[in-house]
Amino acid sequence: MHKQAANPFSAPAPAPATPWLIVLTAAAILMVTMGTRGSLGLFLSPLNTHTGLGVAAISFAMAVAQLVWGAVQPLFGAVADRWGPSRVIVLGALMLAAGSALTTQVTSEWGLIFAIGILSAAGAGAGSFSILIGATAQHIPAERRSFANGVINAGGSMGQFVFAPLNGAVMAAFGWMHAMWMMAALALTTAPLAWRLRGEPKPANATGSAAGGVAGITLRAQLKLAFRDRSYWCLHAGFFTCGFHIAFLVTHMPGEVNLCGLSTAVASTSLAIIGLTNVAGSLLAGALGSRVRMKTLLFWMYATRAAAVLLYLAAPKEAMTFYVFAAVLGTTWLATVPPTAGLTAKLFGTRYLATLFGLTLFSHQVGGFFGAWLGGIAVTATGDYSWMWWADAALALAAALVNLPIREERPVARLAPA
Repeated sequence: MHKQAANPFSAPAPAPATPWLIVLTAAAILMVTMGTRGSLGLFLSPLNTHTGLGVAAISFAMAVAQLVWGAVQPLFGAVADRWGPSRVIVLGALMLAAGSALTTQVTSEWGLIFAIGILSAAGAGAGSFSILIGATAQHIPAERRSFANGVINAGGSMGQFVFAPLNGAVMAAFGWMHAMWMMAALALTTAPLAWRLRGEPKPANATGSAAGGVAGITLRAQLKLAFRDRSYWCLHAGFFTCGFHIAFLVTHMPGEVNLCGLSTAVASTSLAIIGLTNVAGSLLAGALGSRVRMKTLLFWMYATRAAAVLLYLAAPKEAMTFYVFAAVLGTTWLATVPPTAGLTAKLFGTRYLATLFGLTLFSHQVGGFFGAWLGGIAVTATGDYSWMWWADAALALAAALVNLPIREERPVARLAPA
């Protein structure tokens, strides 16, 4: 046998990395992309002062960002499933940096929609949950996958904890434009981190073990299988209401704090508390995912949110109320991601997890679009957010109930014909 000549133009093989180093790298990338998104609501008021467009118009641009962030994830997920995640993450870093920088220059509604709603949002989506969880899932044993998802998710929560007060401090000291330029620079740091996630995804082998699902199944066949399953649609419905809740609060909590006569520092501190407590919540959800039914975890998370909103409405609107409210919400904030991703992998395997979980994230962000947009309409029309709070509590309760019919004990992938 003759040894094949080396191709001098071929890329070198990726340096070996331990699975948990890959997980920590994914968590670091998510810390930046989610930290950028999670503190965007702090810019609503200064953008309104700078552009004079009104809260409703700026809220619409941020609502479009919620929708685009979700819409690109199954698309980028499919690209990552086919060619690997590193190219997608680098592209996302460039888009997020460009969108953040452009936000400081535009003054029209369409300019904001393009900079915040399309460019920044698509860039953040290219380095977000579906791509990162899909990139790590095939490197982690099934029994440790839920905890790994929790670690990645905790990175996103840490981003909100770090970015919200950091942006608040820079805005107070130097102005909002300097804070936006800082986020543009930080977005570029995710590009070199993508180096650790190089490599092509593993194809399903003859037994299907590489993918954890049906042997040799195509993406089209896998999508047909998923779309026929009621449990998959229950995940979509629950995640829709989750997106409504999170986007409403991220975008409009600073406005709610202002309506209560409290300072911007209370808003940035509240967002930071949400991020910090969700680190613990994400790790706990990831650890429990291998011991408790994941649909049960989702039920109690959404039910807790409904109770927290109702208690907030009854409480005096003081700084401590916002801090306690943020701490309770933070335990469940993004902790829904590990069990939702875990259920998707349990039902359909990991081969096309970036695509399938990306689609549930799109439903999440359709809810996010309405949460951000309707919040702006509510405060413009009525002067406060009262009816949005009641809608949020009702949807959280509905999300809790819709997860109960999920058939977690019967993986759909195994029911497919050979």
